[in-house]
Amino acid sequence: MGMDSSQFKDVLLHSCCAPCSAAIIEWMLKNDIRPTVFYFNPNIYPREEYERRKSEAIRFVTSQGLAFIDADYDYEAWCHEVTGMENEPERGKRCLQCFTLRLTATAKYASEHGFKVFTTTLASSRWKSLEQINEAGRKAASLYPETTFWEQNWRKGGLQERRNQLLKEYQFYNQQYCGCEFSMRRLNI
Repeated sequence: MGMDSSQFKDVLLHSCCAPCSAAIIEWMLKNDIRPTVFYFNPNIYPREEYERRKSEAIRFVTSQGLAFIDADYDYEAWCHEVTGMENEPERGKRCLQCFTLRLTATAKYASEHGFKVFTTTLASSRWKSLEQINEAGRKAASLYPETTFWEQNWRKGGLQERRNQLLKEYQFYNQQYCGCEFSMRRLNI
């Protein structure tokens, strides 16, 4: 799947939620990759939703014996980053800006803590633009040249089906929107 996994023992995995992370983490562990999970999602609204998603992510990650990095939640800073893009459609400029912000924070953490490779579970969602995610990841890696963004379509290779199985197996809370206030409004949640 993409890179030769044997050359990467330590990967920083940006996680958006437990349902999107589970099959990817399982695949990595089966391929002798022990990811450190980096949870940075200041886009999630409201705070209660953020805490619920984070709690599920912690529950799964710790059950696998992996490290979980809880990055800061700063919704106001995220809002500032997407000012003027509130009415953008899903997969529009706001999403690209959001991915870039989150993956840049991931690349920065990777750089500061000795990780050479980072990737994201965002690339598992059929609701997200894989092109935007990869563009954001490449941009983030360019800001921290000692890091590499592992571009991977985590929807393939049976991982989407396995995601759905693990969702039931672990009885994960499965959110109905990406997390941001603007996607929530569009769905009238």
